[in-house]
Amino acid sequence: MDSSADRKTSEKTTRELIWTVDRTFQGWTCSQCEWNYPVPTLLSDSEAKTAYDRLAAGKFRDHNCADHLSRLTPANDSFTARIRKMVTHGYKPKDAVELFLQEIALEYRNQPKVLAQAKAEADDFLRRLRAGLI
Repeated sequence: MDSSADRKTSEKTTRELIWTVDRTFQGWTCSQCEWNYPVPTLLSDSEAKTAYDRLAAGKFRDHNCADHLSRLTPANDSFTARIRKMVTHGYKPKDAVELFLQEIALEYRNQPKVLAQAKAEADDFLRRLRAGLI
């Protein structure tokens, strides 16, 4: 077998499509490189979001990590990452979202914009989970 073909196959199987949300970016990113696919600003309809997710998945499959800078640190500072962490620790997704929202309500009790953003990300996390995207 050709070892370069094996490397390409293993590269494609080890990288993951990650949903990332922070202050300056919202969209899909690659776990291995700086490739990203930002969400359009006015995208709000759930069917449009599902179509966007399909497009992002296709672009992700087609991208070559060598064409992008390496990711130095994982993008785990978002609300979605906190929910994912709770799920990996054994919580059911719905319970993780509920606990997460309670934590955010305590941490940011006087910041309604942050609370609204957390609620929107939690709802979007559950929607993507139901759709089998994460």
